[in-house]
Amino acid sequence: MSKELSLVNGRTVSLDPWCLMGILNTTPDSFSDGGRHLDPAFAIAAGLEMVADGATILDVGGESTRPGAKRVSAQDQIKRVLPVIEGLREVCEAAISIDTTLAFVAEAAIDAGADLVNDVSAGREDPTILDLVAEKGCGIVLMHRLCPPGEDSWSDRYTSAPQYEDVVANVSEFLAERAAVAQDRGIGSQKIVLDPGLGFGKTVEQNLELVVRIEEIVNLGYPVLLGASRKSFLGALSGVEEPVERGAASLAIALRAWQGGASILRVHEPKPHREALGVAQALRCHEQNHPATISSSRSV
Repeated sequence: MSKELSLVNGRTVSLDPWCLMGILNTTPDSFSDGGRHLDPAFAIAAGLEMVADGATILDVGGESTRPGAKRVSAQDQIKRVLPVIEGLREVCEAAISIDTTLAFVAEAAIDAGADLVNDVSAGREDPTILDLVAEKGCGIVLMHRLCPPGEDSWSDRYTSAPQYEDVVANVSEFLAERAAVAQDRGIGSQKIVLDPGLGFGKTVEQNLELVVRIEEIVNLGYPVLLGASRKSFLGALSGVEEPVERGAASLAIALRAWQGGASILRVHEPKPHREALGVAQALRCHEQNHPATISSSRSV
C-alpha cells in the first residue's frame, strides 16, 4: 500500500506514520461544534490552528451528517464552504477536503482549491461525483453508511439494532465494491481512501467490532480513514454526555485504529492526537529495535 495519497495537480499527502484530518464544520447543527465556524474568518483561523497542531488535511463541510440532520441545498452548502476554502487556500499549504455527497458542491470546492472529496455516501447519492473526481484528478474518500442521516439514529439509541450478518465482512464487501466502481469510472487506486463509517448505521457494539478488526478493511489495499472523534458510541462507553468532553475517549479509539493500520484519523483536536500518536510511534519503534526489553525481569 502506498504511503502517500495522490491529490490534484500532483499534490500528495504523506500517510507515514499517520495523517490527521481536522474537522471544520461550517454548519449550525453539527453534533459537536455546530455554529462555531459559521463565520468564515473564524473558520479560517480555526483551520490554521489545526494545521499548526498537526493536521495535514482540513475537512470542510457545509451540511451536517449527524443522525436526524436536515438536508442542505447545494447552493447553501457552497455559500458556507467556498469563502473558507478560498481563504485557506490563499494562506495555507495543507490539503483541503470537501465533505459533501453532491457533485455540484464538490466541483465548486475543487475549483476554489480543494484537493479531496469526502463522500459519506461513497458515490451512491450522486454518482456523477465519481466522474467529476476522475476528471479533476483529486482524491476521494468512500464511506460506508447504512442509510441517509434523516433515517438514522445515534449509535446508543437504536430501538432495533441495524442488521448485519457480520458487520466487518459486510462493510468490507461494500467498500471493496465501491472502490472497484470508482476505478471503473477512471479514479486511480492511489487516490482512493476507504472509511468504515463509525456511527453511521451501527450500534455501539458494531462500532467496536469495526475498530478491533480494522485490519480486515486495511487488507483491502487502500488507505483507511477512521472518524470516531466525539461520537455518541464513545459517550455510551465512557459515560461522558457532552460531545466536546469526549477527547480522552476519542484518543483511545484513534490509537487502537492506528495500531490496526488506519492511516488517516479524522479528529476535532489534532494536538492531543499528534502527541499521543507520537508516543505510540516511539513505543512501536522501541519494541521493534529492542524486543527483549519489553518483557520485565522483575519478580512479583
